[in-house]
Amino acid sequence: MSSFKIEGGQKLSGTIVPQGSKNEALQVICATLLTPKKVIINNVPHILDVELLMNLLLQLGVEIEKLQENTYSFKAENIKLNYLKTKDFYQKSSLLRGSVMIVGPMLARFGEAIFPKPGGDKIGRRRLDTHFIGIQKLGAEFMFDEVKNIYQIKAPKLKGSYMLLDEASVTGTANIIMAAVLAEGTTTIYNAACEPYIQQLCKMLIQMGAHIEGVGSNLLTIKGVTSLKGCSHQILPDMIEIGSFIGMAAMTASEITIKKVAYSQLGIIPDSFRRMGIQLVQQGDDIYIPSQENYTIETFMDGSIMTIADAPWPGLTPDLLSVFLVIATKANGSVLIHQKMFESRLFFVDKLIDMGAQIILCDPHRATVIGLGNQLNLKASIMTSPDIRAGIALLIAALSAKGTSVIHNIEQIDRGYQNIDKRLNELGAKILRIN
Repeated sequence: MSSFKIEGGQKLSGTIVPQGSKNEALQVICATLLTPKKVIINNVPHILDVELLMNLLLQLGVEIEKLQENTYSFKAENIKLNYLKTKDFYQKSSLLRGSVMIVGPMLARFGEAIFPKPGGDKIGRRRLDTHFIGIQKLGAEFMFDEVKNIYQIKAPKLKGSYMLLDEASVTGTANIIMAAVLAEGTTTIYNAACEPYIQQLCKMLIQMGAHIEGVGSNLLTIKGVTSLKGCSHQILPDMIEIGSFIGMAAMTASEITIKKVAYSQLGIIPDSFRRMGIQLVQQGDDIYIPSQENYTIETFMDGSIMTIADAPWPGLTPDLLSVFLVIATKANGSVLIHQKMFESRLFFVDKLIDMGAQIILCDPHRATVIGLGNQLNLKASIMTSPDIRAGIALLIAALSAKGTSVIHNIEQIDRGYQNIDKRLNELGAKILRIN
């Protein structure tokens, strides 16, 4: 287990370029299984989750070639279906929740798929019902092997169908789309997730020859085709990392510029930070955050306490609520953070309370933060990262705190943030990686 040793209280300064989107990368890399032709993907982030998925695909028989930094070609011409039945596959795929998204492509192209109960963050119950029900409506049959703890799925021929999803699951929608593009007939998906990740996946599939209508809405119509070709695809900047950098600048009263953010794809994120009192300026496709010694949380028009809550796109992504929670500790004013989707994601607040933050954990989904502004000087602490997003929130807190903090289990942070210590050190942070 590796750790970060952070000397807090350093001001950051300079420019930083966000990595490629983790969530999009996992989807579009899985989509390369849909064709035997070469697919080129640009702006692939060098993070643990993506490396785990690429290694899994290599073992499955996908030819992967690094063309240049962050650009790879994928050719899924000679897939080894027998690998799906090996212990190595069970072990590797169980480490990564994103591995569930190979089911749709494998089923569409080869008529069968196997996967164990997936791993990933321990942030609460993350059910797979939406994946299963949608793919079942296309004609697949699911069987669960209780001894091996794996799902076996078969479908000699997928057929288009109408479906109304019980929730707008991002990975569920992605899986169903990838299965439907090669299904016979027309598939209609209502209450589909419409996050930029899904839009990007659809645009890539359309380049490959898929017929998809309604991209960007929650109603998708897919007319199945018999085969797909190769393409070249550009992954968007990671909106979660962009939000994390905004939070770091605010907590450390630093002046930084975030370059090439694809501002038009950030949705409500910039305005949500402005509601927390944080100044940020759009400069072309960059975001400039000036140094702020103080920031004040807005109230609603009737004077009631501000609430920051997650919601399906175009609402605020749940992946940034941990960042909003930590920056609220040094704001002037109070805010209710309402994490609706995952019941364990707020449990890291005890570590912030130990550092001196004023937080009331109301229940597994809600926390009230009493911001103390400059009256709060967070104390350095020794902590353990429970998941990716809590990990980055703890790192932000440690950068702000006076003294030396240690964060253990930083492999969780590495799953979603590329070389975060080196990149922040270039801005003036003092972070030492201890292996």
